[in-house]
Amino acid sequence: MLDVHRGQMTWRQLRVLIQHLPPESSTMTALRNELTDEELAEQAENGEPERGRWSQLEQLTASVLDAVKRLEYVTVCSNVEHKRDRPEPPEPTARPGAKPRKPKPKITDAARERLFQLINGGAA
Repeated sequence: MLDVHRGQMTWRQLRVLIQHLPPESSTMTALRNELTDEELAEQAENGEPERGRWSQLEQLTASVLDAVKRLEYVTVCSNVEHKRDRPEPPEPTARPGAKPRKPKPKITDAARERLFQLINGGAA
């Protein structure tokens, strides 16, 4: 910044210098952490994962972790005798900017009874 003030570097040169910092740098991390949800969604739509809140290495590590969890789950499920003994499927690793999955809605007893009546011809 002092070079810009002294006239030894232009604002454009400073901008280019900042833009080409590695994603893991403290400056880029601070800039990413200041992104709003709208800006993050816009960058996700434009296909710029390098501008996300995690570096590419961290994203790949999370993907490998998810794959290992899934393989472990499949291995356990294939070696269990009864379906009731199967564990719950693993949750994906939480990633910044990605909202957690919404749980599937549970059917109520009243809705279950109404559906049973509809299926069995009691639609009156």
